[in-house]
Formats: sequence, C-alpha cells, structure tokens
Amino acid sequence: MLLALIPFLTYSQNTLSGKIIDAESSEPLDQVSVYIPQLENGAVTDENGNYTLKNLPEGTYKLVISYIGFETYSTSLEINLGSNKFDYQMTPSAIEMDEVVLSTPFHKLQRENVMKVEQKSMEELKQQGGITLSEGITNIPGVSSVSTGVGIGKPVIRGLSFNRVLVYTQGVRLENQQYGGEHGLGLNDAGISSVEVIKGPASLLYGSDALGGVLYLNPEKFEQSGETSGDVNMRYFTNTLGYNANAGFKTSGDKLKFLVRGAYASNADYETGDGTSVTNSRFNEADLKTGLAYQASKFKTELRYNYNASELGIPEEIGVQNNDRNPLEPYQELSTHILSSKNNLFLKKSSIEATFGYTVNNRKEFEEHHHDEHEGEEHMEEEEGAALDMRLSTFNYNLQFNPQWGKMTTIFGIQGMHQKNENFGEEILVPDAITNDFGILATSHIHFDKSDLQIGLRYDLRSINGEESGIQGDEEYIPTLSKDFNSFNAAVGYRMDLTQNIMGRLNLATGFRAPNLSELTSNGLHSGANRVEIGNPDLDSEQNFQIDLALEYGNKHIEAYVNTFYNIVNDYIYLEPTGEFRELDPIYDFQQQNAILYGGEFGFHLHPHPIDWLHLESSYDIVFGELEDNSNLPLIPANRWTNTFRVEWNKRNQDYRCYAFLTLQTFFDQNKVADFETKTPRYNLFNVGVGGDMKIFNQKVGYSITGNNLFDKNYISHLSRLKADGIANIGRNISFNLSVPL
Repeated sequence: MLLALIPFLTYSQNTLSGKIIDAESSEPLDQVSVYIPQLENGAVTDENGNYTLKNLPEGTYKLVISYIGFETYSTSLEINLGSNKFDYQMTPSAIEMDEVVLSTPFHKLQRENVMKVEQKSMEELKQQGGITLSEGITNIPGVSSVSTGVGIGKPVIRGLSFNRVLVYTQGVRLENQQYGGEHGLGLNDAGISSVEVIKGPASLLYGSDALGGVLYLNPEKFEQSGETSGDVNMRYFTNTLGYNANAGFKTSGDKLKFLVRGAYASNADYETGDGTSVTNSRFNEADLKTGLAYQASKFKTELRYNYNASELGIPEEIGVQNNDRNPLEPYQELSTHILSSKNNLFLKKSSIEATFGYTVNNRKEFEEHHHDEHEGEEHMEEEEGAALDMRLSTFNYNLQFNPQWGKMTTIFGIQGMHQKNENFGEEILVPDAITNDFGILATSHIHFDKSDLQIGLRYDLRSINGEESGIQGDEEYIPTLSKDFNSFNAAVGYRMDLTQNIMGRLNLATGFRAPNLSELTSNGLHSGANRVEIGNPDLDSEQNFQIDLALEYGNKHIEAYVNTFYNIVNDYIYLEPTGEFRELDPIYDFQQQNAILYGGEFGFHLHPHPIDWLHLESSYDIVFGELEDNSNLPLIPANRWTNTFRVEWNKRNQDYRCYAFLTLQTFFDQNKVADFETKTPRYNLFNVGVGGDMKIFNQKVGYSITGNNLFDKNYISHLSRLKADGIANIGRNISFNLSVPL
C-alpha cells in the first residue's frame, strides 16, 4: 500500500542548507556530519563548511550535527516548503562524539535519552581485537558472553542470557533457536555500523524475550546522495591462524541507493595459555549483506537481505593437535536468511512506519558415528547425513503511528510474529510447532526544558502449539503441546539535568518472557553441554520488575557515571541436574523459582587539560543473582574491573588519526555459584593496541594491531561451557587489521 503512494509523494523538493564553522577560530569545518535521524537523511560539509540536504518533508525533526573533536549538537528544526537554512558554530570538546540512539523509538542523543543505552561503533569494538562479534561486545560494561570455545558465544546482559536477551538486526528480531548454547549469534560483524545495548526489561518496546535487555545491531548506512564508495577489510589472528576478510560497495543517487558487502572467515583450533590446542574449536563463516533503498521527500523504503552460513566445531575434549579448519564430529552447519523491509510515510504532524521481516534458520548437527574398519567412513557419513536437522521460519511485523503534539511525541504500535519449527533429522530435540505472537503498545515522550518523561503500556499474547514426537512410552517421547500466555507491561522513565554538569535517570519497568519451545518440550542430548535436557510443559511465564538509577557527571575533561539496578524476576526458569543419567550423560530438567538480580556499572573517563590527547578510563561492573531459597543463580559473570590508558593524536591533518592503548582487565573470584557449578578463581588479562590511518601510494589506509592476553595467561572463564571439562580459554592472540577504501 505504501509503495503505491510513491507517485503522489515525490513532488515536493524541500531542502535544508547552511554553513558549519569553528566557534573559536571562525574557520569553516570540512566533513562535519549533518543528519536527521528520523528521516535517515544526511550530508557532510565541504571544504567551505557548506552542506545541503534534499528531499525533505514538511514537519519538525531532530537535527544532529557531529564532528570528532567538537561537541555534538542537536535541536528540533521545522522544515517548511522550499528552501530552509541553518548555520551553526561548533564548540571544540575532548569528549567523544555523542551518538544518536536508534534502539529506542524517539531517536535521541545518548545524553537526551530517558533510558540508559550503551552504544559502541563496530570500528571501536574491532580495535579491541575480538575474533567474533560475540567476543567484541563483551568490552561493553555490563555485557558478557556464555561461550563454547571462540566461535560460539551468546550475550549476557547483567546476568541474563539466551532467550532473555533479544537480538535485533536490520530492524527486525533475530530468531535462530537462540535458546541453544551450541551455536553463536549467527551474525557476522561485517556490514554492522554500531551496537546498542538496552540493559533491563524492554518488553514495552519489543515484547517477549526482552526481559533481560536488547542487543540492537545497526546496519551500515547507505552512501550520501550522489556518492559512490567501496572498501576492503582484512584481519588476521595469530592464535587461531584465522583470517577474516570483507569487501563492500555502495552508491546513491538523489533517490535510489544500493549497497552490498561480502565476508568470509576461517579459524583453526585455538590455543590455551599453556599451548594446548582445543580440539574441534575451529569454525568457518560466510556472510552476504545487501540493501536497496528509495527515498523521496515524504516517503522512504528500504529492503535488506542477509545470508549467513557457518560450520562450527563443538569441542568436547582435548584430542588431535593440528591446524585443520574442517570441523570434526560433532559439529553444526548453520544457515540463516534474513529479509527485512522498512517503510516510512512522513506527514506534517505525524509519521507511519511499517517494518516486516522474514527469517529462515536451518540448523544441522552431525554427530560421531562408529563404522566398521572396512567401510568407507566418508561415504557412510555422507549417507547418514545430519542427526539433527531443524528449520525455523519466522515472519514478524511492526506497525507504528507517530503523532506529534507540541512537546509530546507518541507512538502507537502493533507488533507480531508467526513462527514455524520443522524437523527433518532422526534426532528430535524440540517438536514441530507453531508459535504466534501479538502485541499492542502505546508510549509517549514529553520534553521539558531541563528534563524528559517517558511512559508506556503494552499487552501481549503468545500461543505455542507443538506436535507429538516419538512413541508413547519411549524415553525420548514428546507429547502434544497447546499453551497460551499473556501479559501486561508498563514502563516509566525520567531524565533530569540536576545541575549544569550532573544528570540523573530513573527508570521503572516490567518485562515478561514466555517459556520457549525447548523449556516446554525438549527431550534429548545437547552436544557441547554434554547433558540431556528435559522440558516442563507446566512452566509459567517469567515476569519481572526492575528499577534503574543512573547518575552522570560530565564537563570538558572528565566524565563519571554510576548505574545501579535491582531486578525482581518471578517464576525464573532454570536448569537443574536430577542426579540421573541417560547412558553416560547427566539429565537436567527445568525448574521455576522467584529470583532477584542486582548490581550495576561504575566508571570514569579522564582527559585532562591541556593534554586532551591523553585518556584514562576505568569501569567496574558487578552483578549478583539469587533464587528465593537463597541459592545462587547459575551463569552469573564474575565482577570485572577494566582500566585503560589511551593516547590519541592527529597525523598531518584532522583526517589522519592515530591511537595506542594499554588495558588491564581484572576478573575477580566468583564464589557465589549455583549448587552444580564450581567456583572460579581471579585472573588478570593484559591487552595492548596501536592503530590509526597511514598513507600508502597516496591512499589513506586504516590499520590496527592488537595483542590480547599478552602474557599468555592460562585461565577459565566462569561463563565458559567448557569449564566443566577443565578446558581453558584462549591464550595470547595478536590481531592485524587493514582497511583500504576504494
């Protein structure tokens, strides 16, 4: 329907132009970003400081002006018919640029947002030397990862993980059997511009599975109008002999835009601090992302597609020591197709947004087989095929109406999902099933002179219908399932400038999570975890209430923050060993009990005058989790203290930036463990890095060299699923990164 309106919405040619200069020197500033987030329309200034934005609809929109080394500025600007003009003088500042938050619905700068959202650019995360996206995001305070080796990791936000953390990519929710710990995120970091983390219940905005928070991945932007660009990026990792390469191309006219990016990664088994290769921790991944957009004055639409295929070895024990890259059994083959469509219609006092997503996830698991010595082993494996073969297809939709009433912005929304799970292998962990979600929400943001108020209410329905699997009486039999869940949720948040330099945020929110198909019905062995998991069809929804309090201080040379939370989770679902075994594997079943989690993140960032090139950063994140019976929750990350000494300087001109850093991460003793867990001793990791821009054959090239765990510490993370087998985490790893614009 929205596409049919294009011919009627393209006649207007409203523009915004102006000049950006340095407030101190009055010199024009080149390459300043002038951007309207809601329209996703922007430009950069030329050498004279001039800019022009075209194809703008009438109405009032947030305008953001940002440039490295200067204070980010935002204002509400009314766009009228014809030519509009806005000039601005930027104030120099050593504080890093304040970014626009996209995971919350009102597109505010971080300092203006009612909810505290952590945001990191993908470039910044790559500078930390992580091999995968899952490893990279652990550099964000309050975020950890449940890992199975290097290639498999799932995000943990303040002690909550798996189905309690919702992942969004390309503006749609990612559904890929995320309850499973035997595979990773299923996403490659190529083609992702930044990562945003909402800590705490976000069910108001996203529904079920956002009880613990949201990991929101922003895709790379289309090129500016009239521009064409390309780049090649290469990374090498010494520990896994791994390489990761990607190349992209994008071009934009006044209205049509196109981009494409392909990536491939391959890693051998990783080595621990004592030089042992962790057998079958190897993995390979291929990724393709492409997008097409059309942008007129009152209408814009974009279509994006992502294909990701990976082979993941599942390490179980220390065995062969070699540098092969083809996984051994057991291993998984995963493929995911993500198709998303985002459409916006802009009216003078309101807007309509319609987002649709279709995701197909195929998960195959190949297990060890024992053959006669005279039989062709490769031939037999090919004939037997995958023991586990699952296909999950998901269609989701998100329709929002956004009226503007004075200083109040409101969103009325309808969200939903239709999901189908199918089995094609001989092994059935969860049955064929249909899941349907429907939610309706309303949320408003009210802006005052020195404060902001945000309130919202939502109602959700979820139905799960599973088919019978197996023969009644067999130990792996799964009966039919028909369950319905519903929930009301609300949120209220308040942000206030307490003084010129101190800001406070208070958020009260509820969230919910309906039990997933695995928790309700599973009945089988999970490789990697080396345990049999038995579902419980009588589980109720988890419901939580969280209080967040944040205080932030900032001036030109120091920033400090205190973020605390208290999270009450009713009917928390957890796995517990029964003491019984199926063959040689322990049996775990799902239980429920009320729980609490509490803690926070604390830190500061110092860049003293006049040596603004020097940065001292420190952060401390802490979380505790307890069940109602006073026992400890499993998989709670150890308290972590991170200290970074960083220097930055300009080479030749503002465009050539260089940096170097030293980081010491201290992971403290984790003695508060569940009854079936073991304690984890304290350890320190030392990381260093250097990078920036250099000139090769008159070509600007980006580079970085990062050494992680430089002293080759042999340690085991408390969140490692290989901890039970005594297998250590990765040892020293030096990464080399080269980025060449074309």
